[in-house]
Amino acid sequence: MKRALTIVTIINISISAMLAQTQLPNVGFETWTGSGTSVEPTNYHSNMTGTGWASSGGQTCFKVSTGVHSGSYCAQITTESFIGQAVNGALTSGMVNAPSTNKSEGYIGTINNTTSSPVNHIAFTARPDSLVGWYKYTQSTSTGGTGGANEVAKVRAVLHKGNYYDPETPVNGNHPDSSANKIGDALFLSPAANVTTWTRFSVPFTYVSSATPQYVMINCTPSYNQVTTVAGSTLYLDDISVVYRSGVGIQSPEAVAQNIKLYVFDKIMYVDFLNREEQESSIAVYDLTGKLVSENKLSNNKINTISLNQLNSGLYLYQLKGNNFQKTGKLLIN
Repeated sequence: MKRALTIVTIINISISAMLAQTQLPNVGFETWTGSGTSVEPTNYHSNMTGTGWASSGGQTCFKVSTGVHSGSYCAQITTESFIGQAVNGALTSGMVNAPSTNKSEGYIGTINNTTSSPVNHIAFTARPDSLVGWYKYTQSTSTGGTGGANEVAKVRAVLHKGNYYDPETPVNGNHPDSSANKIGDALFLSPAANVTTWTRFSVPFTYVSSATPQYVMINCTPSYNQVTTVAGSTLYLDDISVVYRSGVGIQSPEAVAQNIKLYVFDKIMYVDFLNREEQESSIAVYDLTGKLVSENKLSNNKINTISLNQLNSGLYLYQLKGNNFQKTGKLLIN
């Protein structure tokens, strides 16, 4: 009896501790503000409340009440067409800034580009292990142009201090370089295909600093390729949350992904899959505009080598995926 009571007590303490940990606000998208084309989830924003040319485009964030994952509502984010231009769908805790009609100069930040004043900060001082949520995805059926069959959705959480911008690298002086303010981030990229049923995603946070975060920035779009020229891609989101390490020693999918070693030398990428028995795994490489530049399947029980000779030197993003894990990160190719 004492043993049973002890186990129950430990479980109750663990549940209480989990509930007490910091979570993201309104990521079940149950509360909304505004009306008509200006409706947005409470705590979050779209292009309609952005600066510069951002609000000139059509509505890209919608309140949906049918076919939700749970509760009464979910968020729909769609890349729309406006005067012959593709307006990337956006749902963010920051502000969408479009200082010009050059799409590559657009960014999401915690600064209002027009007034230069800090805005839209969500206070967050914890260091979670991973970002999880539920999504559906409809890929654009448009062909040609930029994007098309390579369209993928993005959900990103950035833990930072001070102000922050996404993408981080300034273009034509559109914003300062605040990359030093990043504490860590988690990045989910969807498959470049339709996902018709609610599907759970889970990606680990990668930390670059031991400092305590001040804020979290959440950025979501159905068109990770910032300069896409095709409209129609749609991302449905519901029930996003962050997960903290339980400390019970269970090998989670996130932990499996974190243990995979990957490095680049002399334009050869090495992925260590020794002593692994994954059913199906692949690695995709994207440039900083979101364009897919390399994709390869991975074999078990070996160190996979992948030539990147076709790529120019610079910074790239990778997405490593298996049936039960996903890992994203950056690659520097010299």
